[in-house]
Amino acid sequence: MGAAVRELATADRFGKFLSVGAAGAVLDLSVSSALTIGGIPPEYAKVVGAECAIIVMFFINDRWTFPEHGESGIRSTGRRLLKSNVVRSGGLVVQFLVVRTLTRLDVSVVVAGTDVWAFLTFPIAIACAFVFNYTAESLVTWRVLRDR
Repeated sequence: MGAAVRELATADRFGKFLSVGAAGAVLDLSVSSALTIGGIPPEYAKVVGAECAIIVMFFINDRWTFPEHGESGIRSTGRRLLKSNVVRSGGLVVQFLVVRTLTRLDVSVVVAGTDVWAFLTFPIAIACAFVFNYTAESLVTWRVLRDR
């Protein structure tokens, strides 16, 4: 197994990233759902919800998941936050396209008289972007292979 795969397969870091991602997913789903209920098209609501989650998750990951990677200080943290947003834009594109594609299918899931299909597309989109985000954040934002 290569050094990159071994580094990415670190159970502790992967578990932390997954935990932070779960909290981010709750925030993302809450914002996305609220905006959709408020009349915003689901794919655009998803982008706003995801961006809110990205910012919160960055700060948690920076302090908890990757504390040994990256210099301290406002300037260094700001650079990593910017990198994180650029890196996760790929994950946002994946999420946007998944929601757009799935909401355009002729699918209806009715619960208590309400079609909830648009809401079900949100967690599907998050799951699709997770592996991309973990790999890209580890390698680009926090550069876990830098000292290897």
